[in-house]
Amino acid sequence: MVKASFAKDRLRGFVERVERLEEEKKALADDIKEVYAEAKGEGFDVKTLRQVIRLRKLDKADFQEAEAMLDLYLSALGMR
Repeated sequence: MVKASFAKDRLRGFVERVERLEEEKKALADDIKEVYAEAKGEGFDVKTLRQVIRLRKLDKADFQEAEAMLDLYLSALGMR
């Protein structure tokens, strides 16, 4: 009986931790939306800003590969 009670308490603990983290994640997402709205209000292109942020997450080799592939595709389409 003690073991079942312990498992029940552990399960509840995990659920409550995940719920708190989900709330924090939503709050952070709302904060990020506000930053993008602020940037847009100051004349920055949010779509491009999102691309820059995505690319900055890449390591140097992956960034160079993505840049080379984009250049290749644009050249193939006669856009470069």
